[in-house]
Amino acid sequence: MIRVLLVDDHAVMRAGFRMILESAGDIAVVGEASTGVEAVAAASDVRPDVICMDVQMPDMDGLEATRRIVGSVEAAVVVVTTFDRDDYLFDALAAGASGFLLKNAGPEELISAVRVAAAGDALLAPEVTRRVIARFAAAPITEAWSAGPSPSLDRESTAGGREVGAFPASRRPAVLSQEMVGDGPTVELTEREGEVLRLVAQAMSNAEIAQRLYIGEATVKTHVSNLLQKLGARDRVAAVVYAHRHGLA
Repeated sequence: MIRVLLVDDHAVMRAGFRMILESAGDIAVVGEASTGVEAVAAASDVRPDVICMDVQMPDMDGLEATRRIVGSVEAAVVVVTTFDRDDYLFDALAAGASGFLLKNAGPEELISAVRVAAAGDALLAPEVTRRVIARFAAAPITEAWSAGPSPSLDRESTAGGREVGAFPASRRPAVLSQEMVGDGPTVELTEREGEVLRLVAQAMSNAEIAQRLYIGEATVKTHVSNLLQKLGARDRVAAVVYAHRHGLA
């Protein structure tokens, strides 16, 4: 059962989210909060797997709450907001969010977002992925992220532990280095690795790639790990940027 904490200053919105999520059968809402301060306290108390976090709230906004939570609690944060703004998007990811979803998303999208985040994957919808890529492509790599210093990302693992998605829940890059993007010459990829990279560049999760290519999810994880090593990329987003810069996506 996926344990979810709902954070929103509107009780009606929280009630709607609760009804949608608990209809899924594998999701339980274990707590609610109406401010960022309450969210930080509740995250520590109920230890959820996923937190659905609003941005604009009294006392402390969702971005600051996210920064505090991911530094102290092993929970994935999905920012759910009315405002489709680039500053919210990039600040949320830099703060440690595992996803960014708009409140006009359908019920199935909300359920899917929670499941994806709980599985350790990042939630980057195709249109959001394009904006992330555009941000990195338009600015020097070392200036692509505006947040302060934070620990380096883990490389995606193929054995044991929780799978690391594009943005691991407990670590976020404040600055992307040349090494993280792997912006060197085009490398030699096998036909299957090329297929996997193109699907990664479409923001597909490992499970979706496995379904598309009719192979096991563990096999996809192995291919992704091999890709990151060959490309010199530190994470999946870096691999996506590399793919677009080299015409592989």
